[in-house]
Amino acid sequence: MSFPKRVFIREVGPREGMQIEPTEVSTDDKIRLINLLSECNFPVIEVTSFVSPKWVPKMADAELVAKNFKRYPGTEYQCVYLNAKGIERALATEKFDLEGVISITASETFSRKNTNKTIDETFKEMDERILALKRYNLSIDTLAVMTAFGCNYEGDIDGDFVIELIRKSLDKAKTHDVNPRQILLGDTVGWANPVLIENLVKKVQKNWPEKTIILHLHDTRGMGIANAYVGLKLGVTHFDSSVGGLGGCPFGGFEGAAGNIATEDLVHMCHELGIETGINLEKLLEVTEEAERILGRELTSKVYRGRSLDSYRQKIYS
Repeated sequence: MSFPKRVFIREVGPREGMQIEPTEVSTDDKIRLINLLSECNFPVIEVTSFVSPKWVPKMADAELVAKNFKRYPGTEYQCVYLNAKGIERALATEKFDLEGVISITASETFSRKNTNKTIDETFKEMDERILALKRYNLSIDTLAVMTAFGCNYEGDIDGDFVIELIRKSLDKAKTHDVNPRQILLGDTVGWANPVLIENLVKKVQKNWPEKTIILHLHDTRGMGIANAYVGLKLGVTHFDSSVGGLGGCPFGGFEGAAGNIATEDLVHMCHELGIETGINLEKLLEVTEEAERILGRELTSKVYRGRSLDSYRQKIYS
C-alpha cells in the first residue's frame, strides 16, 4: 500500500450541505458560498439539486442559484437530478457539466425511505434511467452505491452483497452498451470504520481493477478522516467532502449528527502526507469562516479550529 501522488476532491457542501441545513440560508448566501469555494481551485463543485421542492424544500431555489453563481476556469460544476424533468431543468440553465449517474442503495429500508422504491424496483427502473440519460446524450460515468457500509435501519451491510449489487448494476448497464468508469461507495449515514473501508475497497479493486473508486464519507460518528486515510493507503484518488463538515442525510433516521467529512480536514491530511490536491487550504479556511457566519453556528471542522500547520511553520521558521 502506498499513497497516491494526487487526489481529486469534489466539494459537495453547496448541495449536500444545504439540503439538510436547519438554518434558513438565503439564495444570495448560497451563491456567495459557491463563488468563494470556486476561488479555492476545486476540480469539481456540486452546486445544487434539481429535485422536487416537496421532498427537498431547501433546493427550491435551484434555478436562481444556477443563474447567478459564477463559473471559474478549471472547475467543473455538477448538480443532482433524479429524473428527466430534473435533467431538463439542469440543461436549461446552461451552467453545468452534466454527468450521468446510475445508483443503487444497499439497504432495503433506506432505499424505500430515500427513493420510495425497493431495491428490486430500483433495478427495474434503472433501464428507464439509462435510456433517459442516453436520450439527453449524457455520458454515464458513475455507478453510485448508497449505504454501502451500513444503515441505521438495518445495521451492517455485508460486503459481498454490495459486490453483487455492483455486478448486477454493471451487467444492467452493459445491456445498454454503457460501462461506467467510476464506482462511488457511499457511507451515507456514517456506519463505516477503517476495517470495513479496507475490506470493501479491496473487494471492488479485486473485481474491477480498471474502475476508479470514489469514497463519499460521512463523519457521523467521528470515523470519517480515519476512513479517508485507509482509502488513501489503498490508492483511492477520488473523494467527496464538504466545507466545514456541512451535510448529512434527511432520511438517515436522526437529527443533529455531523455531516460529511470536512473538506479542510481532508485537504490538510493530504498535504501533510505529501499528496497534492491543488486546493488552496488557507483560502478554504476563510470560506469555512464565512460559512459559520452565514449559518450562525460552529461547524465540525477540526482544522478550522486549530488552523493549518503551515500557518504555524511560517511563524516558527520565518
